[in-house]
This record gives sequence, C-alpha cells and structure tokens, in this order.
Amino acid sequence: MKKYCYGLLFVLIFSFGCTDRDDNISAVNIRVKNNNEFAYDKVQVGAEDKFHENVSAGSFTDYLEYETAYTYAYIKIDTTGNSHVLQPIDFVGETPLGPGFYTYELQIDLEGNVGLNFRRD
Repeated sequence: MKKYCYGLLFVLIFSFGCTDRDDNISAVNIRVKNNNEFAYDKVQVGAEDKFHENVSAGSFTDYLEYETAYTYAYIKIDTTGNSHVLQPIDFVGETPLGPGFYTYELQIDLEGNVGLNFRRD
C-alpha cells in the first residue's frame, strides 16, 4: 500500500511541477545577445520604448514582451560615448512573428555597423 501511495504522490508532484515556459505564451518575447567583446549600455529594439540595459560582453538579456516584431528590426545600441543604429527600410511583405521566444544576436563591426542574427529559441 505504501508503494501505491508513494507512486501516486510522485505522479501528482511530477504533473504539477512540469510546466514549460512556452506553455502559456500570448506575446512575442525578445532577448538580446551581445556578440561583442565590450558591453552595451542600452539596446532599443523596434520603435517601442523598451530597452535592454547593461548587456555584458557575450551575455544575454532577459526577455521583454513586444506587441509586434519581425525577424529583423530597428536596433539602436548605445555604448560608452557612441550610438550605433540598424535601420530597416520597411517591412513590406514580411510576416510578423507569432507568440514565442526569440533572440536577436547583435554585433558591431569595426566600421560601427550593426549586424543582426535572428534566432528562434
């Protein structure tokens, strides 16, 4: 009888404890990865007033929710004394991203150009 009770208890704990972060997604969630060897003070993704701040070299930010996002976006990166911008021309023909988790891997090259590598998490 004890084995039966322990088994039932295990199943109950397992079923309540196993939720995945994307089980109840209703928005686009974007994080930023800094692929440079220096820190970003502030990163603006898209036109919304949402900022990923203090992004250390090689690290990821937390996810922020966005109403609408695409596989590329307007990006403004502020570093110590400099601003670097990636400015898309338009989103004609592009399909907005569905609810989920995504990463914009960013890198500033030697000429100051911003590169964006999109990744679905």
